[in-house]
Amino acid sequence: MAMDIRVDDLQGSAIQALLQTHLDAMYEYSPPESVHALDLDALRHPSITFWTAWDGDALLGCGALKQHSAEHAELKSMRTASAHVRKGVARAMLRHIESAARAKGIQRISLETGPHTPFVAAQKLYASEGFVECGPFADYVLDPYSLFMTKVLTDAPTPR
Repeated sequence: MAMDIRVDDLQGSAIQALLQTHLDAMYEYSPPESVHALDLDALRHPSITFWTAWDGDALLGCGALKQHSAEHAELKSMRTASAHVRKGVARAMLRHIESAARAKGIQRISLETGPHTPFVAAQKLYASEGFVECGPFADYVLDPYSLFMTKVLTDAPTPR
């Protein structure tokens, strides 16, 4: 499968539908106060870069990077279109985002995902790419519906 990953302006109907599917799933698996997925308006914030992956006209998936500081960013809105699950889309997107973060001088990427069964595939992907569990970061707090992970992108010491 050919894969073209590019910055997206969130205007297309295909990405809007995929993001709505993403939000719907998050609210299905977590109570509203524990859902940290961003809607379209929030994803348009200047601190966020949003990418989509395509094979021709077919939307494969998406992902975003929210910059918290010059050294720290957060992975957001990772989603693979249901027709393309288990085809390497998420891994390719994750690696692309990590490469873009390195190019910006970001030293650490963190993320929040669910700790429960529907999120196991995501947890395994992140762990296989070097992410390790950590405590809450940025404005997050301990929550039974959240699992926090982080990855150091440089030779800097691992944050505690």
